[in-house]
Amino acid sequence: MPAKSRFTKLDAFTKTVEDARIRTTSGGIVTLTSLLLILYLVWGEYADYRRIIVHPELIVDKGRGEKMEIHMNISFPRVPCELLTLDVMDVSGEVQTGVMHGVNKVRLRPHGEGGGQIESNALELGGSDAAVHLDPGYCGECFGAPSPANAIKAGCCNTCAEVRDAYASVSWSFGRGENVEQCEREHYSEHLDEQRREGCRIEGGIRVNKVVGNFHFAPGKSFSNGNMHVHDLENYFTGAEGTEHTFSHTVHHLRFGPELPDDVIKRVGAKGMQWSNHHLNPLDGTEQKTDEKAYNFMYFVKVVSTAYLPLGWERTGSILDIPHELIELGGYGKGEAGSIETHQYSVTSHKRSLQGGDGGDDGHKERLHARGGIPGVFFSYDISPMKVINREARSKSFSGFLVGICAVVGGTLTVAAAVDRAVYEGAQRVRKMHSS
Repeated sequence: MPAKSRFTKLDAFTKTVEDARIRTTSGGIVTLTSLLLILYLVWGEYADYRRIIVHPELIVDKGRGEKMEIHMNISFPRVPCELLTLDVMDVSGEVQTGVMHGVNKVRLRPHGEGGGQIESNALELGGSDAAVHLDPGYCGECFGAPSPANAIKAGCCNTCAEVRDAYASVSWSFGRGENVEQCEREHYSEHLDEQRREGCRIEGGIRVNKVVGNFHFAPGKSFSNGNMHVHDLENYFTGAEGTEHTFSHTVHHLRFGPELPDDVIKRVGAKGMQWSNHHLNPLDGTEQKTDEKAYNFMYFVKVVSTAYLPLGWERTGSILDIPHELIELGGYGKGEAGSIETHQYSVTSHKRSLQGGDGGDDGHKERLHARGGIPGVFFSYDISPMKVINREARSKSFSGFLVGICAVVGGTLTVAAAVDRAVYEGAQRVRKMHSS
């Protein structure tokens, strides 16, 4: 038997001779329509193959010894910058009082004058530049307190700020600096009175240990008294005639870690609920008001580590493995190939008067508030043990794309053949009916 005839019985694609084929106008229309439909569906398969989706994963966060950046923009329209202090502390025992690295204090005009920004070259009162013209041998008195470690001249207090630091180191109240030579020379009390009606905006970022902790905005110089963290509140409560300080505030922006780009937010939100930066940073745009001096606002934040891994990303190292001192503020968490290690958070809030009483004003008469505390705005954050990974991937594999193409071509031609057969048979029946 010839070799080619061995497969004849296996031929599933039997052929008809050319003379047995009938071509019709309806068949041509169905063929052209099916070809156009095939092109359209093939293009849809290709677009679906090229589409990038984000697969969310939930794992246990096994990171240790990491840092976390907190970026903020918060306005206090009724507290001047001179009285406002930002402090950071965590459960690891690290206390950073009077944080200023990466943070700017922006003086704001009084609320009645529009609250516009004042030039930022007058942020610090009683700064070190006030002692530039003193005699080189001058050594200012610290008035019974030890000289601060950051003094320009060891063992001396040459500026008003250094005297204030010296007082804080031994938990002494400083007041307005009356009868303090350095402060009278620098007109500290006069400058303080000039700023009484001003507001302050805190903007910038801080880097903290990635452990449970808090940061807060409170009035006056901060210092530790035994196991207690306290503030010198004298200037805040004293105020001035016609001026009442309160901790009404607006959180323009607050996030933990680097911000996700808009295109990434769009991709992450393409599956399920549409995301925006507000879903990642729910405190953005929050405004709280009070007319009481002794008032306390608290935000309890639950921080969840979130990673974004772009298409084709492979771990070759992590920016989190680099000593954080070598990474500039704002760059911590931005890795290779566009990967981002950031955080999202949920938040609950609480506010109370330091005079005590119930929560009747908020509709909760059954709730009793404790008496005492420090006026200010406090953010307590806790770190979740879970981590969310948003990983980019193709919506389908290349083999899936080929299977889809075959399904489109085969399915369309099969349906087209059935339609063409139905049209042809119908036309034949109508013709016979008319001929009879």
